[in-house]
Order: sequence, then structure tokens, then C-alpha cells
Amino acid sequence: MKILIYSPLFYPSVGGLETIVSSLAHDFVHHGHEVKLISKTPATDLTYFPFEVIRYPNHKQLLKLTSWCNVFFQGCVSLQGIWPLLIIPRPLVVTHQAWYCRTDGSISWQDYLKYFVTHFATNISASYALAEHIPAPSMVIPNSYKDDIFYEMPEIPRNKELVFLGRLVSTKGADLLLEALANLKQMGLTPKLTITGKGPEEPKLRQQMKNLDIVEQVDFAGVKVEKELAKLLNAHKIMVVPSRWQEPFGIVALEGIACGCVVVGSEGGGLKDAIGLCGVTFPNGDVNALTQILFDLLTNPKKLHIYRKNADFHLSRHKQAEVAKAYLQVIEAALQ
Repeated sequence: MKILIYSPLFYPSVGGLETIVSSLAHDFVHHGHEVKLISKTPATDLTYFPFEVIRYPNHKQLLKLTSWCNVFFQGCVSLQGIWPLLIIPRPLVVTHQAWYCRTDGSISWQDYLKYFVTHFATNISASYALAEHIPAPSMVIPNSYKDDIFYEMPEIPRNKELVFLGRLVSTKGADLLLEALANLKQMGLTPKLTITGKGPEEPKLRQQMKNLDIVEQVDFAGVKVEKELAKLLNAHKIMVVPSRWQEPFGIVALEGIACGCVVVGSEGGGLKDAIGLCGVTFPNGDVNALTQILFDLLTNPKKLHIYRKNADFHLSRHKQAEVAKAYLQVIEAALQ
């Protein structure tokens, strides 16, 4: 097949959508298909890809590329990139990785138009929550994680309690975790927390840590990626993903589970799909519920073992090869 991928965000931009699109493109090529990828992200280096990346194509180039392909694949509905299909019809396959709404949750005319487009596409959603958000029928294919990087490393002592991984922004809820840590201290527990990531909320979080008198329990580790991140996760027992907003999915949870962590995360949206039976969820923003779950897990280590036993089966659906295979089956059906 000749697969044209339209993804405005791509490397060197870093995010969940970019990661998934890159992984799928690599796997499509690995399975013997021709892939070309259109992006509006400027290149900053000479990184090689086993497929052609066309950045900022003009209208003539976009029409030529659409004519070349057998199937037009989009990472989320992009209105600016869909117009060539009105001139050169091709099967449209869309992977939905985010909510179609404004940052305040309201729905604009652009979002309504994206909903309309789904009625003319073969739709794939990363979670059941996203599938319910789409007005047209949508198959659920969960996201993958880099299973060649994130796995258990028995040689690393698992001697640290809690780890947070994510951008330090208000929606990710790191402040809620600090509150829970202070609550645990009042209950007689003083677990150590590693905060991994950077973001505009870091100064506020550091001040909050001082105000709560938990400075000695918290380590701001900065940004960690790939093998360095995998090693760090392998040293921890529990990953906490306390997002305030409803995550569309949650690849970080898969990475934590693969590295042997039990995951505690907010239950809204698609994060619960990523966690499965490998952890515990709590209502978004509920610090008391988060505190009680952490207290229970920290004082009952046998429960950690029970959740870890579910990891192999859960992760089998999220292996890169399995996810790519599922996508290709849907794409081939769309062509027929």
C-alpha cells in the first residue's frame, strides 16, 4: 500500500500524537508499505527516517501526494489538510488521539466540522472514552509504547517509592500529589517522591513543597528520556498520574507498568484504559482518595505484587507490533 500520513505535529516536536504517528509510520514501512508523511513542524536537525517527510508542502505538492497514495491517514482530524480529498477522492482513515474542543472545554465551529468529517472516515480511537466522544462509529485500538526501551531491569534495585512523570503544568496535577504526600506525613508515612519533567509550574511546586514541609521527601529530577527514563522508573514501586483533566489515553502509564511500577491514576477519560488491572484509579482532583490509595499500597506491599502480576497480559495488547498489525487490518479493510 501507499500510505500518505498527514500530521501537522511531528519530530522534532515531542508529544503523544507525534510519538504514536512516528511509531506507526516506522511499523508500516517495516511491514513493506510505502509511506510519505506531511508535517508543518520545521526540521531542526538531519534525523533520518525510513520514509519521506515533506514539510510545509504547497497546494500543488499536496494534490500530487494525494494522487500518489492509496489511503490518506490523519493523526486526528486536520481541517487544513483534508481539502485535497474533495478533488482527489481517497479512503480517509483517522486515528483520534485527543478531544475535539477548545482549551476551556467549549466546542467551536471548527470542532463541529471535525465531528462532521468523522462520518466520512474510517475512525480509530486510542481509548473507549475517545470512541464515545466521536459521533461516527470508531474502532478502539489502544496506543503502543516503546517495548524495546521500557521493560523490567532486575539488576536495578527497586528501592524508591513514588514517581511522577509529565509536564509540570496545572492540568497534570503534580500539586495534588504534593498535598497527598503531606497528608501521608500526618498519617505517619514519609515516602520519597521523584518528580520527573519540566514546565512552567515548577517554581510553584517547589514553593508548595516548602510550605508543606516535605522538602526532604521530594526530588525534582528534571527531564529524563529513553533508557535513562526506563532506568529511573525501574527504581520505583508506584507511578502516580494525578491528572486534573480527562486524559485521552496515557502512554506514561504503559511505560511505568512495563518497567514494573504499579500505577495510581485519575479515572476520567482514557487513562483508566492504559492502567487496566495494573493499578488503581481515583476521581480526578480528589486528594483524599489519592491519599487513601497511596496509604493502602504503601502499607500493604503484597497488593503491589498482585497488580504487577497483571502486567504481561495487559501489555500484550500494547506492543508496537500488535498495534501496527491492528491498524493495518483496519486500513486494508478501508481500501476494500
